[in-house]
Amino acid sequence: MPESIHRSVFIEGPAGRLEGLFWDPSRTHSPNGKPSIAAVVCHPHPLFGGTMHNKVVYQIARTLDRVGVPSLRFNFRGVGLSPGKHDRGHGEREDVRAALDHMAGEFPGVPLMVAGFSFGCWVGLRAGCDDSRVTELAGLGPPVNDSDFSYLAASDKPRLFILGEHDQFGSPEKLSELIRTFPKSTQHVTKAVIVPGADHFFKGQLEEVDAALAGWLVARYPELAAKK
Repeated sequence: MPESIHRSVFIEGPAGRLEGLFWDPSRTHSPNGKPSIAAVVCHPHPLFGGTMHNKVVYQIARTLDRVGVPSLRFNFRGVGLSPGKHDRGHGEREDVRAALDHMAGEFPGVPLMVAGFSFGCWVGLRAGCDDSRVTELAGLGPPVNDSDFSYLAASDKPRLFILGEHDQFGSPEKLSELIRTFPKSTQHVTKAVIVPGADHFFKGQLEEVDAALAGWLVARYPELAAKK
């Protein structure tokens, strides 16, 4: 059985080449090597130390790898070896689109997912809403207290939110308010998981994050169940 592919990559971005990490377990999980879905994973705020090596971002990639979903996590412009400078989310959305282009090239015709943590959730999900290749959205630690997520109401794509009960940047109450702004049909394909006792960074509770993300993916793609 061939081994899962883990490699460093550079992808063409609008501000220069973006540094990334590409994990592809599909050769070990799928008989024909074609995954059910592939994901782009977005990291938290660059001005507060956010990189693709963030523990939550790493956990997302690990979970995806475990259930057989290829992933690309990357550094936004101005982070690590990615050139450019922080653009308050505007240019970063273009970075997400560049990452989606890369994954679409790696897996032609395969549905894509955007998963993001904190700032990466706010930026990534917006890019995912606008891209017809993206069929699922996963937002971890959405900073709903002070960030505008109103764009989500205009999209009917299935979505998962994972939020700590004591998240200092996004309260469960604010998340519930946001979900109530979605059309009823979209609310039916929205799942919110509140991790009891957890803070914004899910300190000491990443296993709960793993279980929530894996469970949601398996529910949507039952063929992944045997690969947990």
